Amino acid sequence: MGQSIKIKVAGREYPFQVPTEEAEHYMRLAAEDVNEALGNYSTRFPDKELVDKLVFVAMIEAIDKLKALKKLDTSDRELRSLGSALQSYLESVTK
Repeated sequence: MGQSIKIKVAGREYPFQVPTEEAEHYMRLAAEDVNEALGNYSTRFPDKELVDKLVFVAMIEAIDKLKALKKLDTSDRELRSLGSALQSYLESVTK
């Protein structure tokens, strides 16, 4: 089934089941990123409540994910276009 681990985010521990060491590695990296971003917001906005800072972190992460998906889609389209151009070129030189 996997391994039980505990991840600390925003000062609280949460139990997780992870199927692989790779999944555990990414969970720990994600927790580090969230805690770092939360620390930055805590420094910049000390008077805000924890939930507000967590919303800031979630929004920035969601925005970054959407940007990455858009860039991936653009790269995929460019790769397909280059593949088609290469195929056309190869067909023209083999005639």
